[in-house]
Amino acid sequence: MNTNTKPKKQKSPFREWLDSVTFAVVAATLIRFFLFEAYTIPTPSMESSLMVGDFLFVSKLHYGVRTPKTPLQLPLTHQKIWFTDIPSYLRWLNLPIYRLPGFSSIKSGDPVVFNVPNYEVDGDAPVDLRTFYVKRCIGTPGDVLEVRDQQVFVNGKAMANPERMQHPVFIKTKEVLDDAFFDEYGVRNAPDVYNNLEAADWAPLADSTNSLVGYKVNASKTVVNEIVARLKGATVDYNSFKDPKGLTAPDFFPHDTTNFKWNRDFYGPLKVPAKGMKIVLTPQNVSTYGEAIQKYESNEGITIEGSKIKKDGVILTDYTFKQDYYFMMGDNRHNSADSRFWGFVPYDHVVGKPVFIWMSLDPNKGLFSGKIRWSRLFRFID
Repeated sequence: MNTNTKPKKQKSPFREWLDSVTFAVVAATLIRFFLFEAYTIPTPSMESSLMVGDFLFVSKLHYGVRTPKTPLQLPLTHQKIWFTDIPSYLRWLNLPIYRLPGFSSIKSGDPVVFNVPNYEVDGDAPVDLRTFYVKRCIGTPGDVLEVRDQQVFVNGKAMANPERMQHPVFIKTKEVLDDAFFDEYGVRNAPDVYNNLEAADWAPLADSTNSLVGYKVNASKTVVNEIVARLKGATVDYNSFKDPKGLTAPDFFPHDTTNFKWNRDFYGPLKVPAKGMKIVLTPQNVSTYGEAIQKYESNEGITIEGSKIKKDGVILTDYTFKQDYYFMMGDNRHNSADSRFWGFVPYDHVVGKPVFIWMSLDPNKGLFSGKIRWSRLFRFID
């Protein structure tokens, strides 16, 4: 028996605590990278399918794990160190993005979490650290999509509408309604992204004599029908707040009001780029595809001069895309900043698929007055 063996030194309480925290951070980072990540819904663009205050688990496995472009980052942070404006990452390493095999592809109709493309909300933040958005995929690579009178068509066929898709309508009634009434149907205040104003999902409307004539209500057809059925003699007009065909503004992608008279309710037709797809570049489609060629294809020396795309000063007559793209749209069709405004979503911007709501908090209510939306807890997302 060896009597010279020294007893193992016991760790101090601080050392045990530090080891536990280190293990927890490493484990959480690996789970976040390879399996699932938690997100919250900050805007109403997917209401009422996904609501402001929903907390989601997003699967990285469905569409394949994406390797980090900016690996030098403080664990469990996004763009900033908590409670500061200090960047949580270093640009010393800027790696190419690869994707491990997933067990499904992105399909038309899938809800998808992605990093917002080259949009003004993030400046020059790295791709993998840009703001997270969640929208529904409307167009997959190679699809031709079009919105005709609020109905989405993909490759000439009407796409099945999401069950909870909503548009603003006019409900004609002289009954006086209030917050409590509309709250029963989940119709509440929400930011109007299109006009960049705070606007209600319901609002009373009056005639020239200031007499009540009805309400503007932004809700799904199911909810609208339930409200109308409850009000004696009420009728609904689905056309009052539609964008007329031909009405356009520079806000809409591809931001070319000369060649494209598009809006929220009449949009396209537009072909979504696919990896390997070759196009002949024309003055009409440079505004459509130029941004992707210049910003998302890892090309050097690309400039856009009017209706021409140049590489190192030489005019390009055709182009073959290096990656797939998608067209995303919110279910809250008149209150969503989506591909109709900022264009295609590159495949390397895709994060994962939202699969599960584990918590839902109503931001407009107190803790003891319906803060927790119990009916939405532990709900799978479709």
